[in-house]
Amino acid sequence: MAQFTLPQNSKIDKKAGKTFKAPSSAKNIKTFKVYRYDPDSGANPRIDTYEVDMDSCGPMVLDALIKIKNEIDATLTFRRSCREGICGSCAMNIDGTNTLACIKPCDEIKGDAKIYPLPHMPVIKDLVPDLTHFYAQLASIEPWLKTDSPAPTRERLQSEEDRARLDGLYECILCACCSTSCPSYWWNADRYLGPAILLQAYRWLVDSRDEATGERLDALEDPFKLYRCHTIMNCAKTCPKGLNPAKAIAGIKQMMVERTL
Repeated sequence: MAQFTLPQNSKIDKKAGKTFKAPSSAKNIKTFKVYRYDPDSGANPRIDTYEVDMDSCGPMVLDALIKIKNEIDATLTFRRSCREGICGSCAMNIDGTNTLACIKPCDEIKGDAKIYPLPHMPVIKDLVPDLTHFYAQLASIEPWLKTDSPAPTRERLQSEEDRARLDGLYECILCACCSTSCPSYWWNADRYLGPAILLQAYRWLVDSRDEATGERLDALEDPFKLYRCHTIMNCAKTCPKGLNPAKAIAGIKQMMVERTL
């Protein structure tokens, strides 16, 4: 499973971390050790420790982070939105695994909860990674329906069988948990598209309504864009939606072979 690795050119200052104690009246205390980094300060990253009274807190890690920000330390920075595992905004590394904070129960974490940003990504601040490159890669595969035939008067129809081929693909929320758990993506992110983007690419390749299959395959025919996957399955293990990007990548490779036969 994906283990956290520090952002480049940074070392955690173990002496700089702050500790925030829970009220003396608190009986159900959970300790959260949270990665803190503000590049504008010029200081190295640190780990701050927060004791949270879980009797006055929701059950999920995101609930605890919101409580910390609202009641303990307003300087803590993280992304969040839907709180229902749909938007992918609160993706982070929790207890050594990439997941969504909004669907990770605190009581599943034994001992102190260790929370870091997604690994091997530039950090904007605290738990917020810079996803600029990730989204640029998404744009490069042109993730929209491409057709040459005239548009129908109502909609482009699919059979039930063709629609079923999209199951396990369309549910991707682009949280980047899978890509940032992939060693090949850590080492080759400048050229390898990574599991999340390749799953998105396959979603359009198998869409019966799309008419640009050859063009899409041509764009992926590259030693690095597609073929850096070594099928170690970190992507499938860490996906909070239970998807299998490695299977999608294998599907693309099969399509590459079939078109040459």
